[in-house]
Amino acid sequence: MKLSIFKYFIGVCILTTSFSMQSQNVYKDQFAHTYSIVARDMVTGEMAVGVQSHWFSVGNLVSWGQSGVGVVATQSFVNPAFGPEGLALMKKGTSATDALKELIAKDSGKAYRQVAFLDASGNVSAHTGDNCVESAHHIVGDNFSVQANMMLNDKVVPAMAEAYKNHADLPLGERVLKTLQAAQNTGGDIRGKQSAALIVVNAKPAKNSWQDKKINLRVDDHQNPLQELERLLKVHTAYEYMNQGDLDIEHGDMDKAMQSYGAAEKLFPENLEMKYWKAVAMANNKQLEAALPIFKYIFEQDDNWRTLTKRLPKAGLLTISDDELKKILDL
Repeated sequence: MKLSIFKYFIGVCILTTSFSMQSQNVYKDQFAHTYSIVARDMVTGEMAVGVQSHWFSVGNLVSWGQSGVGVVATQSFVNPAFGPEGLALMKKGTSATDALKELIAKDSGKAYRQVAFLDASGNVSAHTGDNCVESAHHIVGDNFSVQANMMLNDKVVPAMAEAYKNHADLPLGERVLKTLQAAQNTGGDIRGKQSAALIVVNAKPAKNSWQDKKINLRVDDHQNPLQELERLLKVHTAYEYMNQGDLDIEHGDMDKAMQSYGAAEKLFPENLEMKYWKAVAMANNKQLEAALPIFKYIFEQDDNWRTLTKRLPKAGLLTISDDELKKILDL
């Protein structure tokens, strides 16, 4: 009899909670229980969101940002409207604090939400609802906020805050990654790990919409999402060095270009394309003899690059004589 009463009591509690969630419009919401960080580099003004979760494609739900405006992380029982609506308010000049207050005030499911806003001036605000699954906390610091829910223990959020403060010498993207890694190393999501994302936006508004995200990386489904995110960030940085090398050549600074290309190769040494375009740049700038061993190595790995080389002069990408071209193709 006592057991039956106990089961009845539990059932009433579950039904009451379910009805409460339905009445507050959160029962139908997607949930991304997770840990995240919003942050601003006080030197460059760049802003970032980093997130990891045991949930598919967490970056699609949680992370929002716009150059010159701010960044948003919205999680737990996610209200995705906090992303675009928060950015719209901050774009109008509303501070992160006031923007979050305004949106939380009209959200009937605020007890189940976890949200952090950061604006281009460095104002930060965060909210952790009373009904977020423990361990759920947030810490707002100087130009950053770290927040987490459904964590293995209460040490995760403090570890994130310490990691962010302790890596001030790193570029913002790497610093955010270190923060996420600290969360995982301290226990992380009680369910495990599945996806991660990192966005970095610029301090000033982008001239074109496609230039808005300086970094925009997502790992939607992976056994070790932070490890994969770290790899992608390294590849991204390598290609940024390649782009810088191209700009250096445009400005007539071959020495600086070689430094940029060298930095790219150091980060991604197995990538043939980086080596190839470096060799092309050298050939175009009267350094053919130094470029020949690079071409030879690339052709030995994949002869399709030799075929591509034949096509470059017509496209204006390889500006050398016929004799010099033959010297490359005969390798």
